[in-house]
Amino acid sequence: MSKKILIADDDQHIRDVISFALEKAGMQVALAEDGRQVLDIFSAQAFDLIVLDINMPEFDGLEVCREIRKTSETPILFLSSRDDEIDRILGLEIGGDDYVTKPFSPRELVARINVILKRTQAITKLCSSESVLQHGKLLICPEQHTASWEGQTVNLTATEFAMLLLMIRQPSRVFSREQIMNSAYSNAVYVSDRTIDSHIRHIRQKFADLGCAAIIETVHGVGYKLAVCH
Repeated sequence: MSKKILIADDDQHIRDVISFALEKAGMQVALAEDGRQVLDIFSAQAFDLIVLDINMPEFDGLEVCREIRKTSETPILFLSSRDDEIDRILGLEIGGDDYVTKPFSPRELVARINVILKRTQAITKLCSSESVLQHGKLLICPEQHTASWEGQTVNLTATEFAMLLLMIRQPSRVFSREQIMNSAYSNAVYVSDRTIDSHIRHIRQKFADLGCAAIIETVHGVGYKLAVCH
């Protein structure tokens, strides 16, 4: 089944260029020219991905993204005429999946969309359970005992999995080494702080190998917490 993409930009020429490229790639498209239209169309139809211009009338792209993220995890690719790092960080931190600066190559845009769709499909296959836990691009399926980053499976030991599961259940909390030990070693086995640190180091390395710069954050003098996983 062809993927359905919502294209939102106040420039008709850009909408036409993107529509032509996506339809040529076998996708279906719907068009919106301002933020209010995006929200109206999105509330009435299901889409596989949204191409969202940041600078639009009515509501800008960042406002639209915030509204959509209240109810949906539909992938969003931002477009902007400003090659500004602050825009880029803000766009991705509020729930964007990628960012393309104008002017852009339609071929590159299609390639980026395909990457996002492939990743989303992999995540859907990985976790069909309703008990999936998500924190940014990190997904954990407790029932299946699986973890993934951007749709890529992370091979964790049972102890590493228990540690990450503890953190994702309370992602804003800082855990002491003792709390982590009690969760990961349920048989009242005592292990040293150095052992806990070693496990944390291995978890970080496994995610770093998949492109995650920092999965677990050190809070000096206290312990560890889950980092912002966007």
